[in-house]
Amino acid sequence: MPGSVARPLAWVTVSTNSPGSPGIEPIAHAAPVSLCAREPYVPADRLVAEMVPPPRFDSVRFGTYLPDPNQPSQTEAVGVLESFAGGLGGAHAAGTAKRGFLGFGARKPKAPAGPRGVYLDGGYGVGKTHLLASLWHATPAEPALKAFGTFVELTNLVGALGFQQTVKTLSGHRLLCIDEFELDDPGDTVLVSTLLGKLVEAGVALAATSNTLPGKLGEGRFAAADFLREIQGLSAHFRALRIDGEDYRHRGLPDAPAPYGDEVVTKAAYATEGASLDDFPGLLDHLAKVHPSRYGALTDGLRAVCLTDVGPVPDQSTALRLVVLADRLYDREVPVLASGLPFDRLFSEEMLNGGYRKKYFRAISRLTALARDAQRLTES
Repeated sequence: MPGSVARPLAWVTVSTNSPGSPGIEPIAHAAPVSLCAREPYVPADRLVAEMVPPPRFDSVRFGTYLPDPNQPSQTEAVGVLESFAGGLGGAHAAGTAKRGFLGFGARKPKAPAGPRGVYLDGGYGVGKTHLLASLWHATPAEPALKAFGTFVELTNLVGALGFQQTVKTLSGHRLLCIDEFELDDPGDTVLVSTLLGKLVEAGVALAATSNTLPGKLGEGRFAAADFLREIQGLSAHFRALRIDGEDYRHRGLPDAPAPYGDEVVTKAAYATEGASLDDFPGLLDHLAKVHPSRYGALTDGLRAVCLTDVGPVPDQSTALRLVVLADRLYDREVPVLASGLPFDRLFSEEMLNGGYRKKYFRAISRLTALARDAQRLTES
């Protein structure tokens, strides 16, 4: 396994079926890998190649989205997005530009009239990423002419390629989908807004999502207004779609399992092929040494993440790195089995009431879903 550390046959102390009689049992042919032993290198071309819907959303389509019958805005959004995708089948606007001698003097393509983008506004867990990925799949263009990534991944791409090269790389695309557009980092928002302006001029259609907190009075109006204000010059190119509803990840499902003991987590890690095993404080320290753009590569080949001694996240920088890791694990459907503190107690009240609260609530929601998925690891 790339990046893993070879270890000898593992033997750990576990409880036998006899009450009060601990025993020694061989559990797996090799010990689990450690994320802390991985320091992946990700070339820029991989960042570009991976701008597609993540594995969790490989097979989603508009037809697999199940609107809540009590939320008509969800059904309406599906219809609008299907129509939007159907309108993207023509030749790319930039492809009609006539080029001069050696490519110089090219006539600047004129951006299509009317809204050339959609913005999905709503709380976390209402299926916005499902719909955004469905739009990507439904757009009649080769995969190489469509790009899909989170706001963070897009800023990472600019960092890796440089601004001008990123514009050049994406200008030939028919559609760019940006998941989790962040409004809480003014610098990055201005950077991406400038990039989007260049892409709109080149004829690229845009789609974006962003989270708002459920239960907040006027959240839809304010979120849409914030988004359009931050991308000032692009406002006319977006149609805002409000999607109401509750977090589907927990709709009608039992509460997340309580954290397990260290022994249970360790045993499951050794018994699960492709699992990792780390203590939570050590993992948080390691994340500071790996750029967030590499967190996806950090999880390559993993089938489960096992964590011991989960506790409160000490500071905001660490918390934001954990959010990115949670997103990558969720995208890749990697279950998370943990001991220690429940995931809904990772972040302090100050964090949950601060400017990054949307990210923290999303991380809690996703980690809770992954913890529920991990229950099967303890049943063998």
